[in-house]
Amino acid sequence: MEQEKHKGDRIAKVMARAGICSRRDAEKWIAERRVKVNGKVITSPALNIVASDKVIVDGKLLPREEQTRLFLYHKPPGLVTTHKDEQGRSTVFDELPKSLPRVVSVGRLDLNTEGLLLLTNDGGLSRHLELPDTGWKRKYRVRVNGKVNPTRLASLKSGITVEGVRYKSIEAKLEEQPEGRENAGANSWISITLREGKNREIRRVMEALGLRVTRLIRTDYGPFTLGKMERGAVSEVSVGVMRSQISRYFEENNINLKREIDPKDKNRTFGRSDKNRSEKNSQNTKNPKKFSSKTQEKRKNPTNNAGKYKKSDK
Repeated sequence: MEQEKHKGDRIAKVMARAGICSRRDAEKWIAERRVKVNGKVITSPALNIVASDKVIVDGKLLPREEQTRLFLYHKPPGLVTTHKDEQGRSTVFDELPKSLPRVVSVGRLDLNTEGLLLLTNDGGLSRHLELPDTGWKRKYRVRVNGKVNPTRLASLKSGITVEGVRYKSIEAKLEEQPEGRENAGANSWISITLREGKNREIRRVMEALGLRVTRLIRTDYGPFTLGKMERGAVSEVSVGVMRSQISRYFEENNINLKREIDPKDKNRTFGRSDKNRSEKNSQNTKNPKKFSSKTQEKRKNPTNNAGKYKKSDK
């Protein structure tokens, strides 16, 4: 086992890059004595390993590091964003197409929140994209019940404190109501933009304004947008787009991406995993003009316009 600090990589980083968990989870698993290196149980993540070291996690050999891949997923409501739910509820990972590699999510969406969720087989990348340091905006459409006060919405740009929790600047704008609609404001749509998202932030902030959230859809995460993806559909982000939008992560971690993915994986769009979820919701999400990863790179790979890429809004 390599002990010199300047050689190899931290064990938690290697586990995350193998796609079995996030770096944070890797550290937790190590503390729980679930990891062996060269036959010995380790209890601290403060260990560097090299390619010749044998790593066993939960009795299984650590998979060989794979090329980093990133996917856009249209999460339906009613799924929890965890690999295993203690209450036995259906999870995002239960519903994913079986042809996908093992992936972790970039952050989470609440049980009843739907929309764009990023998935990756690289736990280190997952952590990197969760951090507000990227400057990426997360955009949502929120349907609320109650009388909306545009002035109070505008004041959220200065932040708000709810029950002792301070929320940073929130851009919130009331969408135009259909012409001739009676009782405007009883049910309204609001566009919300965050640069970081705390647990149930939008729901709690709306409640503080006297509004009840009846539907919450994430439409954008940084340069990626939901577009017309059907519920449950998955679309892979191309290597070229990853290079252009996440270059800092690859440079800092000395990761070289192959120009093309394996031929067997060239079709980067995956169908819905649950055939019973047949309803479409494109009429409930905005469809601004965006650029798909196919258009961005002028490739010939099929994408069917699901899962799109737009210029970064840093």
